[in-house]
Amino acid sequence: MHHTNMNHAAMMGHNTAAAPVALTESGTDPFATLQEVITVLEANPGTNWEKVNIEALRLHLVEMQDMTINVDVKQQDINNGFQAVVTPTTNRAVKSITRVLSGHPVQMKAETGWDMQVQNNNGVFTVTVTTDNAKDVAKIRGLGYIGVMAYGNHHQPHHWAIASGENPHAGHVMKH
Repeated sequence: MHHTNMNHAAMMGHNTAAAPVALTESGTDPFATLQEVITVLEANPGTNWEKVNIEALRLHLVEMQDMTINVDVKQQDINNGFQAVVTPTTNRAVKSITRVLSGHPVQMKAETGWDMQVQNNNGVFTVTVTTDNAKDVAKIRGLGYIGVMAYGNHHQPHHWAIASGENPHAGHVMKH
């Protein structure tokens, strides 16, 4: 299965607590992440090499790089959180951010209770993150766009699922 045809959102519903391995690389050092996954796969005599798809993980890591590096972000505080206007600086980044943001609101709600709304306005994304918990407002604002994208422990199990041949992206599409 080709990663560009997958939708990032579907993986966000997986049970991260039941992940069979504990990866340490969280994302945007693609080579280190790939090397770590390959090392874990090699060490597991039960690895089903027919299902392994390292290329799909590489493509996902490219998406993570795009949403981190190939964007301009303007952020402002709003009641109970922040709003960020995220403008991709490359065409590939538009596609990457569309896929990545398609699943993140559901994952964020499940992990933190925070509300994330995403609007795609012709390739410019408005990301709004709020909470009803007054104690979390400063944290949300301090984290900002990239902080809330990096927040939590779901990235490593997500990467493991991609590399080991699961389709964590099936079934969800970002609303425009």
